[in-house]
Amino acid sequence: MDLPKFLIADNSDFPENAYVVHTQKPRFVIDVDSEEIKWFGPEPEADDIVDDLTQQALAFYESELDKYEEEEDDE
Repeated sequence: MDLPKFLIADNSDFPENAYVVHTQKPRFVIDVDSEEIKWFGPEPEADDIVDDLTQQALAFYESELDKYEEEEDDE
């Protein structure tokens, strides 16, 4: 199965939180609001890699929210 690079996740136990899951290595979940990251495996040693992945994940989230808003406006 092919997975997209990023997925949006939520959980009813934490209704105020939204997460982005990075499905490729290095795998991680980022809390969109706090920008706290949970790594599934070793964290990259280079700060620029972490910064780049964080920015990509947050940009993906914002892009997806914009798409949802556009769909709602079209209805």
